[in-house]
Amino acid sequence: MDKLKVCLVGCGRISFKHAEAYANNFDSLEVVGFCDLIEERALRTRQKYYDLLKAKGIEVKREIPIYTDYIKMLKEQNTDIVDIATFSGSHAEQVLVALDFDRHVIVEKPMALSIEDADRMIQKAREKRKVLAVCLQNRFNKSVQKLKATIESGKFGKILYGVANIRWNRNDDYYRQDAWRGTWEQDGGALMNQCSHNIDLLQWVINSDVDEIYGDIETFLRPIEAEDTGFALLRFRNGARGIIEGTTCVWPSNLEETLSIFGETGTAVLGGKSVNKIVVWRVPEEDEKEVIEKFVENPDDVYGFGHIPLFRNVIEAIKNDGDPLVTGEEGRKSLEIILGIYKSSVEEKPVKLPLKNFSTLDMKIKYKRQMDEK
Repeated sequence: MDKLKVCLVGCGRISFKHAEAYANNFDSLEVVGFCDLIEERALRTRQKYYDLLKAKGIEVKREIPIYTDYIKMLKEQNTDIVDIATFSGSHAEQVLVALDFDRHVIVEKPMALSIEDADRMIQKAREKRKVLAVCLQNRFNKSVQKLKATIESGKFGKILYGVANIRWNRNDDYYRQDAWRGTWEQDGGALMNQCSHNIDLLQWVINSDVDEIYGDIETFLRPIEAEDTGFALLRFRNGARGIIEGTTCVWPSNLEETLSIFGETGTAVLGGKSVNKIVVWRVPEEDEKEVIEKFVENPDDVYGFGHIPLFRNVIEAIKNDGDPLVTGEEGRKSLEIILGIYKSSVEEKPVKLPLKNFSTLDMKIKYKRQMDEK
């Protein structure tokens, strides 16, 4: 099969990682368009892509078009994949439009801000027989892959509980960069934006649906509608427990992101900028020092290296008429957990999963009322 054609919708801060994924999958991908409401951003991301290719000794034979209207781009470019990296509140509509154009879709996390929208996206992808993949790229980290495989081998025995800590800093200036940041309508708070990757990893490695959630959220410092800090206790259907702690209030800068898993016969702690290295590894018949030295990556930022293998995985799924690792169904799981934490927090009681038609918009009134009463 020839190269798959891809176009990018949304050229904000994460778009450089998508450009990096395109460049490192150049043998399988042809970029046919960059789109952003602000043309300068699209031009900047295109130049980043050109620079990455030039560093590899690759010359682009024709200028890649720039758009400010993604529907116009879809009409003019016969693309195979629509890659959506816009702000969260626009994901659902743009994914559904791309599927209506009969295109495969990769969408940044979170895939949507409501259960109803996520289900609509999943259903339409099934009807259209198109791949819908969610950018939860940390699943592809070497450290995470090692942990997942070892748990599945049975070496950890019964999984008792896991802990996801996201102790980061996003200062007031970060939230003031764009009007959508930290709003219930377009973004959600720290759990939905900054913590969704680690929440996904927690449920993925424990490998069980969540039965019940008790959550608590607070806006301690940041000038936003939504939470800047959240906590949760999860009860999984397999009997394991999960603990989530996520914040953007750590002073003065990012402290850590860790995933800790405690089993009957195994203990592991993953850390680093994007849960990209093994910090503790106590597993029967495995040398801790050797494992730590072997399964480590050192990315320059919290986005890690996972976009490159994630895109490769999607390409293979399309070519082989299969499913990618992070399908829409998989992306929905962490979304439901976060919305469950939100619902529990405002209702001040545990909530059972599955949820029905809950969204961040439900928080706009309920959480504001709760905060006003304080």
